[in-house]
Amino acid sequence: MAVRGINKVILVGRLGKDPEVRYIPNGGAVANLQVATSESWRDKQTGEMREQTEWHRVVLFGKLAEVAGEYLHKGEQVYIEGQLRTRSWEDNGITRYVTEILVKTNGHHADAGECTTAERSGATAASAEWSATEC
Repeated sequence: MAVRGINKVILVGRLGKDPEVRYIPNGGAVANLQVATSESWRDKQTGEMREQTEWHRVVLFGKLAEVAGEYLHKGEQVYIEGQLRTRSWEDNGITRYVTEILVKTNGHHADAGECTTAERSGATAASAEWSATEC
C-alpha cells in the first residue's frame, strides 16, 4: 500500500499588489496573489537586526477568486491555506518551472472529504483580516 503524504501550506503575510483576476474559458474565475512573508533576527556577529522577505505566488479559484479580487488590496494582511504545486511550460525551447500555492474552493477542485471556507471579518476592507482556508 502506498503511503499518502500531506501537502499543506499555511501563510500569514501581506499582499504585494492587488489580486489579478481573470476568467478561464469555462467561465471560472482565477485570482493570482503575491504574498510576502518576513522573518527577522539579530546577527550574532554584528548585533544588527536582519530581515529576509520571501515572496509566494498564490492561486485562488471560483467564488473565492472573485471575492479576493473585490475585497483584497495591496498591503493587507492575509491568511492562506493551500497546497504546493509546481508546473512547467516551454519558453523558446527552455523549460521553465514555477511553484505556487493553490487554494481549493469547491468540490470540483477538492479531494473527497475536503472542504473550504472563505471568511472576511471586520468593518472596512482596510482594517479587515481576510482568510482563505481549506479543511
